[in-house]
Amino acid sequence: MLNSRQRTQVAIIGAGPSGSVAAALLNQNNIDVVVLEKNTFPRFSIGESLLPACMEVIKKANMLDAVIGADFQYKNGAAFRRRDTYTAFDFREKFTDGAGITFQVQRGNFDKVLADEAAKQGVEIRYQHSVEAIECGDTRSVITVRDELTGQTYELEADFILDASGFGRVLPRLLDLEQPSCLPVRHAIFTHVVDHIEDSGVEHDREKILISVHPTNEDVWFWLIPFSNGTCSLGVVAEPEFLAQYDADEKNALQQIVAQEPTLNKLLSKAEYANPAAQIGGYSANVKHLATNNYALLGNAGEFLDPVFSSGVTIAMQSADLVVSALLKQLAGDDVNWQQEYADKLMVGVNTFRTYVEGWYSGELQKVIFYTDPDPKIKQMVCSILAGYAWDQKNPFVAQSERRLRTLAEICS
Repeated sequence: MLNSRQRTQVAIIGAGPSGSVAAALLNQNNIDVVVLEKNTFPRFSIGESLLPACMEVIKKANMLDAVIGADFQYKNGAAFRRRDTYTAFDFREKFTDGAGITFQVQRGNFDKVLADEAAKQGVEIRYQHSVEAIECGDTRSVITVRDELTGQTYELEADFILDASGFGRVLPRLLDLEQPSCLPVRHAIFTHVVDHIEDSGVEHDREKILISVHPTNEDVWFWLIPFSNGTCSLGVVAEPEFLAQYDADEKNALQQIVAQEPTLNKLLSKAEYANPAAQIGGYSANVKHLATNNYALLGNAGEFLDPVFSSGVTIAMQSADLVVSALLKQLAGDDVNWQQEYADKLMVGVNTFRTYVEGWYSGELQKVIFYTDPDPKIKQMVCSILAGYAWDQKNPFVAQSERRLRTLAEICS
């Protein structure tokens, strides 16, 4: 039976990628951690195509062997198709040093691998424990937690709280931190299909995510993420007015829209739509601030941009790595400027990704990606960002992302 008041040094809300990685990194430094996860694992989540930059953090958290051993689909790049133009970026041919290969994963299994590995390393994870309230004090905070199995509530006192709750956005909701995103509202319809790509007669590399642009609406796009078990994740992203033209049943609507992109439709001509489809909308989010001396927001709990470049898990893992570096200093008694030592550093990469997301929908980035005669060195620099190395300020397309992308788009025009 749980006591009415318990204590830990760091409480982490959520056992997804950022929560599990942060917990493992803190545990390596002998910090007492309790992870509160409202669900049981495995559980479904989108964000299934990782970027190579993730592998650096996974290795640092001593989870690389477990991830490699889980037999996920290898991923070495991203392919793009717009009407009759096809191009690909090989992440092994990039400007920035580091891993060039990663995985395409069913997130239920992937997140469970990370959480299980954190638990093996000694992290305490409490599943089906949901956060109901938070009171932040001068030096300590108190979380009111409900154990969903017993119905009991208890208080957990912590020196610091990390919100790794993803789209649950627990602290932004409870502490009134929400702010509207600068990005327009878009929706995604998605499902998993048994793809039979090899029987379609269309050549496709299962080791690359495929991004296909709608032939007449270039701000509408599809993702196709093959997994190692013969299935794939399939989705379409568009503004809600576009999706409202189609069947109210999400699976029917998705098939109707896929049928409009000839190559993707042929690629999936043998596919079995064996699962229901789902829709999420208004997923882009922002907050008033990312951290104080009491708490910090990680990954999607702080800001989510758009799924087009698979940046979500990368931002989550980078935020975990950065926050632990700052938090260890504070727990050792040093003063930490959370804006400078965490938020500003994290936003270097987030702002780079934002430039590319906005450039995708404005058409500037599509001009660059589908340019038929790219300069090899510039392509390597762009490739680095697509591979997740959006924090490498030695890369001119990170250090001056907006100006460089705008200039490059003009040249490609």
